[in-house]
Parts: sequence; structure tokens; C-alpha cells
Amino acid sequence: MKWHHVFVSVLLVGAAVAADKRPVDWVKPEIDTHNCRWIFFASACRPFGMVNLSPDTKTKGDWGAGYIYGEDTIRCFSHIHGWQLAGLPVMPATSESKFSHDDEVIRAGYHKVVLRTHRVTAELTSTTRVGFHRYTFAAGDTPRVLFDLGMPIMEFKILGFEAVPVGENVEGSFIMGPTSRRPKPLTVYFVAQFDRPFKQVGDWKDGKVLVEFTDAKKPVLLKVALSYTGLEGARRNLATELPHWDFDRVVRESADDWNNWLGRIEVAGGTDAQKTKFYTDLWHALLGRRIMSDVDGRYIDNTGPTPVVRQGKLPHHNFDALWGTHWSLNILWPMAWPEVVEAFCETMINMYHNGGLIPRGPSGGNYTYVMIGDPAAPFFAAAYAAGIRSWDIEAAYAGLRKNAFVGGIRDHAGYEHNTPAFGGGMQYYVERGYVPEDIPKTKGGHRDGAAMTLEYAYQDWCLAQLAIALGKKEDAEFFLQRSQNYRKIWNPEVGWMHPRTMDGGWIPKFTPTGSGFTGKGFCEANSAIYTFFVPHDVPGLIGLFGGPEKFNARLNKSFEKAAPQRFVVEHGKHSESWVDYDNQPGTGMAHLFNHSGAPWLSQKWVRAVQEKTYSDITPFAGYNGDEDQGQMGAVSALMAMGLFAEDGGASVKPQYETTAPIFDKVTIHLHNGKTFVITTTNNKPQNVYIQSAKLNGKPLTSFHFPHGIFAAGGTLELELGPAPNKAWGIESR
Repeated sequence: MKWHHVFVSVLLVGAAVAADKRPVDWVKPEIDTHNCRWIFFASACRPFGMVNLSPDTKTKGDWGAGYIYGEDTIRCFSHIHGWQLAGLPVMPATSESKFSHDDEVIRAGYHKVVLRTHRVTAELTSTTRVGFHRYTFAAGDTPRVLFDLGMPIMEFKILGFEAVPVGENVEGSFIMGPTSRRPKPLTVYFVAQFDRPFKQVGDWKDGKVLVEFTDAKKPVLLKVALSYTGLEGARRNLATELPHWDFDRVVRESADDWNNWLGRIEVAGGTDAQKTKFYTDLWHALLGRRIMSDVDGRYIDNTGPTPVVRQGKLPHHNFDALWGTHWSLNILWPMAWPEVVEAFCETMINMYHNGGLIPRGPSGGNYTYVMIGDPAAPFFAAAYAAGIRSWDIEAAYAGLRKNAFVGGIRDHAGYEHNTPAFGGGMQYYVERGYVPEDIPKTKGGHRDGAAMTLEYAYQDWCLAQLAIALGKKEDAEFFLQRSQNYRKIWNPEVGWMHPRTMDGGWIPKFTPTGSGFTGKGFCEANSAIYTFFVPHDVPGLIGLFGGPEKFNARLNKSFEKAAPQRFVVEHGKHSESWVDYDNQPGTGMAHLFNHSGAPWLSQKWVRAVQEKTYSDITPFAGYNGDEDQGQMGAVSALMAMGLFAEDGGASVKPQYETTAPIFDKVTIHLHNGKTFVITTTNNKPQNVYIQSAKLNGKPLTSFHFPHGIFAAGGTLELELGPAPNKAWGIESR
């Protein structure tokens, strides 16, 4: 009895602690950091922060670089972990250091680690544009801090650097060399300010800016402000965002900032592990697509022959491709963070004005032409459909329409920087309605005709939705007709999407799956995945299969085959998968059953994917190696909430589709001050099937409901059970 009472007391204390935790307190940044890439991790960072400060255990390369959990050596603390951006390594010593996770503390906005080799406790935090360091040195040691401006980092060379002492400051710049993805150099300006005078060590000519202090009795404080526009921008960012020296205050403010962002979606019930993963997912979705502009809105335009400083109204962003975000960020962001959507729309419209094209993944103020197609089309369409419209709609439409023809962004195959570009095959798409394989070679990659055809067709449909909304009737009819081009690569003899040859036939030796990174004709996937890539016309796709029964049987078999591998494959083997929730093209597959008369199968497989693929909260899994700046985090979060939109929310009349949430209650705080609340009854691990539903107190018999009802605030009540209710959800309206 005594031990029973102790156990019960421990449980009660644990429950009380959990109840007191805020959304930010659930974030666990080290999830899946054992095998990640440069852009994946940044602990001392604000939402979308220009500064992304964290320890680096490996500094060379993109994949397997940055903070890699399990490594025992910290090489530096660098301030930039962005899409094709890196730099400004700092170390409170003159060389790398051993460390241990045993005395490490990692939270959203804060990182503490003990450099055991040099007997230094390092703490990191930040504002949006200023990194803040606190270094506590061992008694008797001489405090030293090193800026290694010429250090090779990520996958580019440093082309030049400059640093000069100015009072307690070090002011300077360094030039990132180009990469295969970011074709132009980029200059970063910085102002580093110490809380006391320092002694200059060496001549600094080799880029090793070493300073020394005589007083080791108190910690050394260091503030580092960044700017891409000039030293004045860095000085202004420092003065505006961090005029004081209260490190602990900034740690608190960073946590509060994150909590305000994360707390726009509140969850109750579920396990501690589920809440940990959910809020870490949201953290990732609000982390990686970095702000590039100064506090006054100025940003660098690098699209022309020389860099130009321009003035913006909203934050200007640097980000990996929007490729695939129609099933992740395009759905999640508008729910609770419309200002983020607005800023990304303005960023892309500004680039259209500056450089002539709406981008699909800008870096360093220029185009990277990452991946394929024009994923900005579904992004803008979803923003407009969600009522987020405080951007230049006519300019956006003009840019998107340009992208949909020869000479637009679609014509740039992956990383095809030349202009004019032809690797995207738009001349063939316009003439034939599909992009064949083996078109004349260009310098671009990802020249995958079948994938391009399918993505272009969906993007045409998204353009049609904008055209309808804007009253552009002829355009709407044209793009709606062209959105049916997916049918031109359906081969009824094999029953799969089949890449076509230059002469109009089918490529030989076709199989739906293969081996290696990508199947011929398909971008980082295969026919088994891309055959189901028709987000805008699922009924038409079902018809090609011969009806719902045959469609469901094929798709269900794919999930059964993929289940033993947790619905993922190793990165680099995407052509081998039947279902692949490690990469973007397949992240809408589980929800397709909603549209084929079997919503209970969507409920089954969505929960299976959420549990097997995304639920791990250790440093060794959780995102499966290719999280791509919040996309897989957003997919996981949407599954946990039980909300989705197969068409990416881009329809003129958008709908939300529902499956069973993993929580008892989900409260989404809308920008209009109202809330949309989802509650569940009988929510247990085995109860993954919806038995009945009520929307604002009235029976809901369909698997979906209008965005307009969501946006007005309301309640969705779901009764769950362990067995499918095959009568629920099959009504289309």
C-alpha cells in the first residue's frame, strides 16, 4: 500500500506538471537530429528568424551537416542555417571542443552546452535578427572568442571577408560563394558587440578574428546582428531589437514569442509524447523559411547583374521550394497564421517585379529553380480561397499566368539557371498536352516528363480557380481544359501513369516501382506514387481505374505493402516505395479514400501513417530524414488534428476533410478573434474510426465541410469507435 500511495503521488505530480506546461514547453528540438541536413535545425531562433543560431558538429555539406545528434565534437556556433545559406561561425575558444548531451539543454529559442575541452559553458538565444551569446569561462582561464570568417561551411567557399574593431564592436562582412543551387555570391554584413572592451589578438587578415578579455570573473556577453543590405542595416537591427544586455530576459521573451505563435492551436488530451511531437511539428512549420529583410523592411534583390537594396512592407523570406506544400503548409498556415501567408505572397510578387518570374524557391535574393513546376500557383490559390488577399492579386495572377507558358518558371528544370530555359518542356506540354521523356538535354536536373505533366495539370487547375474568382472566364475555361492533361499519360493497358517517349509512344520496360532515387519520368518518386497525383480531379482519376472498387483495391494494396516499412523508404530510394511519406509527392495518398466512397480507409491509414511514420520523439526518428523546412511537420500536425484538403485548399469553394484527431480537443484560434474547436468522444488509441459527427450542433454526414464555416468559428464534434462505420462520410454534401 505504501508503494501504491507513492506511485499515485508521482502520477498526480506528473499530471500537474504536464497541465502547467505551455505549448512552447512541449517542443523538443532534438527530434530526428541524428540524420538531418543543414536547414533542419536551429535552436536559438525566433519564428522564421534571420538569425538561426546553434552548435554545428559537422560544417561541410548540406546533408548530414549542422547539428548532428550523437556526434561528440562542436566545431562552432554559426548564425545562419538557411536554404543554401550558412555562415558566421563563432567559438569561445580557438579550436573545436568535446561535449556531452548529458549537460546539454535545448529548448525553443535557447541552447546550453558545456564545451568540456575548453571548460566553457556556452548559452545561446536570439531575437529575430540578433544572436545573443553568454559564455562562462572556468576560473583562471583567459576568455577568448574566435570569429572564423573564412571557415569552409556548408557547400560553398567564402570568397572574401572583412572585420574591423570599432570600440566594443567588431564590424564586418563576408561573401558566400555560389552553390549549384544558388548561382550568385551573397554578402552578409554583421555587427558583433561585446559587453566590455576586448584585446585584439593577431592581425585578423586570415579571417580568424580572435579577441581576448582580462576579466574572467563574470560571463562574456556577445550580441551579433546580421543584415544582407549593409552595415547600417546590421547596426539598425541591433539597436532596434536588442538595445540591452539582459540575456535571461531575451530567453524568456523568445519562449513567450514562440508560445504566442504555437499557442494559436491548443490541444488537450492525448499522451505527453503526442503533445511533444505535435508542438515540435508546429515549431518546424514556423521555423525554417528564414526572414531576409531588415527590421525596417529593406531586403536585397540579387536577380539582376548587381545586388540592389529594395524596400518591402512585410518580411521578405528565403525558402526552399514550395514543391509539395499544397498538402502541408498551404493548408496549415492559413488556419492560424495568415500574416505568414501574406508575407510569402509579397516576397514572391516582389521577386516577380524585380526579376520577371514568381519563384519556386528563392535563396540569397535570387532564383534557385529548385525542383519542378510552379508550386506558387497552388500557394496563391489557397491563400485567396482562404480569404487572405492583402497582396497584389492582379500582379500575382499575371506572374503565375506567365509561368504557365513557354518562358515561365516551369520551363526551368531543377536548378536550370540559364535563360531561356527549356528543361521543363513547356513547348511540348503546350503542343501535346504532356512532357515526353528524353527531351533535348539541358543543364537542369529533375527533367521528369510524367511528373511534370501531372504537376502542371494540377497547377493549371489552381490557375483556373484564381481565374474563376477574378472573373477571367476565358482563362478559367482554358486552364480547366488543360488541367485534364493528366489523362494523356494514363496507359489503360498497364493501369498506371506511364511516361511517354518523344515519338508519342510509351517508354519500354515500364514497372510502377523500381530501384534507386527516382523512377524514369518521375521526380523523386515512381509511377506507384505519381499515379495518384491528381489532387484536383479525384473522381476523374477513379474513373480511369474503372470505378471506386478497383481504385480502392489498388490503393489499399499499396498501403498494405508499405506498412512493414512504416510507409517510408531510405532517402535516395524513393523509386522503390509503394507509399512514401518521406517525400512530398505521396503525402496526399491516405486521404484519397475519402473521395472514393471509403472514408473509413482514410481514417485507418491516416492514423497508421501518423503513428508509424511521424510519432517518434527521439533524436533518431520522427521526420525520416527529409523534413524540408516544415513540410513533414505540417503533414504530421494536420494528421494529428484530423484536418486536410486533398486539393490543397485551392478550390474557389475550399473544403476541409476530416479524419479522427489524436487529441480529445483541438482549439484553433482564428485571426478574427473567433475559434474553431474540434472535440472527440471515446478517443482511445484503438478508436480511429468516426462513428458520427456534428458541425455546430447539426449532424454532419459528409467527410468534409466548407472553409467558410471554419473561418466563421464553430465546433466539430466527433464520436469515435474501434470499428468502421461504413455508412458515415460517404455523402458528398
